[in-house]
Amino acid sequence: MLDRRLSPKTVRHAHGVLRASLNQAVKWRLLVINPALAVELPRLRKKEMKALSPEQATKFLEHAAADRLSALFALALTAGMRPGEYLGLQWSDIDLDKGIVVVRRTLVPKKDGGWEFAEPKTAQSARSIPLPKSVTRALVEHRKSQAEEKLKAGSQYENYDLVFTGPKGHAVQLRNLVNRHFKPILRAAGLPQTFRLYDLRHSCATLLLAQGEHPKVVSEWLGHASVTLTLDTYSHVLPTMQQQAAERLETALFGPSAF
Repeated sequence: MLDRRLSPKTVRHAHGVLRASLNQAVKWRLLVINPALAVELPRLRKKEMKALSPEQATKFLEHAAADRLSALFALALTAGMRPGEYLGLQWSDIDLDKGIVVVRRTLVPKKDGGWEFAEPKTAQSARSIPLPKSVTRALVEHRKSQAEEKLKAGSQYENYDLVFTGPKGHAVQLRNLVNRHFKPILRAAGLPQTFRLYDLRHSCATLLLAQGEHPKVVSEWLGHASVTLTLDTYSHVLPTMQQQAAERLETALFGPSAF
């Protein structure tokens, strides 16, 4: 028998299912008490979250500009989308004239090495996100380059209408995206290799909040289930936001000061 340690999250999920089943048994009077209520559950370990500073984000985008998937990284950093969301984007999801991207699905890898589309993570994950003009322009150029690749590949091109693909139209694998594109960009920019691809999403949220954007707007931007989740996840930004709020209040009431 394999000695495999389960994560606290997995243990808690399994416990939740068992507890609900035993609660039903109590209601049916098959049990007097629910023994699952006495279980001491492992504490959840909060994953370390990293975010690019404004200077680091600028440096990252500068070096990403030379990459074939530069538009992907510009979108990831400014739209705050999950990797599966931008890898699952189709051109029909983007209005280049209005500068809006709509999240309708996510791309999920299969165990056999293939991939498939799936529903967004939550109901709130299906959302519309406004794009900066620079990102819209990058997507326009990316579409032109993709059209050239399609002509070059001819009948070998796999046309799934995906926005981000390999040279012959196949879906981009997350591992390849990290190892062949993301990590080399970090190295070229002189940024720590400890940054993860998902940290581009964290960076987007952190930068928005640090600029004074309302948490509710950021929550909807990220597709969080609630603003409480946003505030809990990015609580490290709150002291800065509170200081800025105090400065604005000081200015409004007493005029500019040496705050």
